[in-house]
Formats: sequence, structure tokens, C-alpha cells
Amino acid sequence: MEGWSPLMEGWKAKLKQASFLWLDGFREACCLHRVVIYCLRSRQLMIRTGQCFLLNGFIFLGSIFILNSVVIPALFWLLPDLCPRISLQEPCSYEGVLIFYSFLRLGLVQLFYIFWFYPLYIFSFILSTLWYNDIAKFGFLAIESPENDDKDSRNDEHSLTSHQESQYSHNANNADKPINIGGIMIGIAEQTYSLILLSFFFLQVYITGFIPYVGKPLNFLLLSWMYAYYCFEYKWNFSGISLDIRLDFFESNWAFFAGFGSTCVIPLIFFSPLVSYGVMAILFPLFVLTATGSDADKLMTTSRRKWRGAGLKRLPIFATADYMSLKVLSFIPFEPKDKTKNT
Repeated sequence: MEGWSPLMEGWKAKLKQASFLWLDGFREACCLHRVVIYCLRSRQLMIRTGQCFLLNGFIFLGSIFILNSVVIPALFWLLPDLCPRISLQEPCSYEGVLIFYSFLRLGLVQLFYIFWFYPLYIFSFILSTLWYNDIAKFGFLAIESPENDDKDSRNDEHSLTSHQESQYSHNANNADKPINIGGIMIGIAEQTYSLILLSFFFLQVYITGFIPYVGKPLNFLLLSWMYAYYCFEYKWNFSGISLDIRLDFFESNWAFFAGFGSTCVIPLIFFSPLVSYGVMAILFPLFVLTATGSDADKLMTTSRRKWRGAGLKRLPIFATADYMSLKVLSFIPFEPKDKTKNT
């Protein structure tokens, strides 16, 4: 038993550190006051965020509310499902009509879904995806706005440091400079690989939900990591951070990102799939903005100092998705040109 004591103490210390990092990530995601600050700085950001709320909140969720509160009760009033009886012992003589009414109600509701909800869902998904990128871009520009540095330091205790702001400004200025074809090809290759990687990771998240007993908690954890990565990916793209550095930083600080992403997943537990999409479509741009203004690197450095340099080990979150992605890419034929041949 004495030999197990140091091992148990080490595990307790690691668990305590992971718990604090998870709380740091959760608290960082809840810094929604940043959204107000950034919207006040950028009119374009305010308009885009308002459009996202209007489409997904007012129109999409409003349509679901009208369906459940107005349309379906009206159908039950026009096409009742109860047989009018004078006596409880008297058999119902309208059973055939009630069955027809039931199928008619179901058909009308399905038509409502086919001709309104499903097209609206596709339209909302495509348009929201484009708007999320604009929201992240306008938020990124609002953060690095030099005339608001003093205001940011007073209102947001978690704002970017001066060194990082200058670095981000340098990256933004370099975006206007011409780049060679090699850099373009590398960027396209990284984006393609990132898309394949996240697609396999999403499939992994979906499959884990069917595992008995541990499936639901594991699905919640993987879904938290997935949403956290999506939120921070916009910032990393605008900052010019390469894919391998992103994955290394994400997997090395897995507890922090699990806490950050859990704020995105918790609201989805209490609603149906369609309502969950509408709620998430409203909340996601807010979390993207909090991630854009987050100084995760500084928080990780502070955590290591607090724990005297002892950090958590890297967790291979994307190992399975990475393996499957490489397998898929291995089937793509690639024949480099032989530059030694004389033309």
C-alpha cells in the first residue's frame, strides 16, 4: 500500500489541475460581456450578429413555436381525435373518421416540415455558416483596433496582451501582401486536411453516442471538444497559425477546451434536435467571439506557473480521426512531375 501512495497523490494532483483548467475554460466561455464590447466597437459586427439572431431566433425558433402553439392545436380543433359520445358505454360510430383525421393531421404537419422547416433549416445552415466567418472576422478586427486598446483594458480583464495585438496586426497587414503559389497550395492543403479530419471526428462523436452505458458521457465530452475547436478555429485562421500547432496546443490543453466547449453542449441537452439547432445557431457566434477575445495561451502559462511547471500530458484527441484521414488521403493518386527531364 505504501508503494501506491505516491501514485495516488500524483493522480489526485493531476485530477485537481484538470478540474481547475476545466473551470477556467468554462469561465472563459461565459465571458459574454466581450460580445457587447466588440459590437459597440464594430457596427458591421453588430449588424451581422443581429442578422444571425433574427434568422435563427425570431424566424426559425419562432416558426417552431407557432407550429407547436398555434398550428397543431388548430388541427386538433378542426380534426378532433376524440369520439363524441353521449354515454361511456355507447360504442363510437366514428372510428373510421377519426383514423382518417389522424392521418390527415399527420400529413399536414409533415407538409409543414417539408415545405417550410427543412428548406428553412438548409437555408439557415448555409447562411449562418457564412455569417459566422464574418462575425469572427469583424470581432478579430474589433479586438486589434488600436484606438480602443485603452477601453478594452478597462472593460475586459481577459483582453489580448500588447505583444499579441502587435503580432495579430502584423499578420493582418501581411494578408494584403502578395504571397507565392507555394504558400497558397500549403494553405489549401491544410484547409482540405482540416475538413477531412473534422469530418471523421464528427463521425466518431456520432458513433460514440450508441455505446452502452459510457456512450452518452463520452459523446458529451467529444462534442465539447468539437465545438471548442470550431470556436477557436476562426481565430487561429485569422492569426495564421498552422494546423499542426493548433492540434498540438489543443491536445496539450484538453481540459481547458473541454470546459470551454461544454458551455456549447449543455443547452442542447434540454431541447429536441430542431430546437437545439436553433438555440445553438444563436449561441455559437457568441462563443466564437469569446474565443476570439480569449487569451488561452496566457491562461495556460499562468496555470503552469501555478502548478510549478507541471502540466497535463498531451491527450491524442484527434488520433483516430487523423489515422482515418491519412488512410483516405493515401488513396488519392499523386504523381509529382520529374523536373530532371529536359523539355
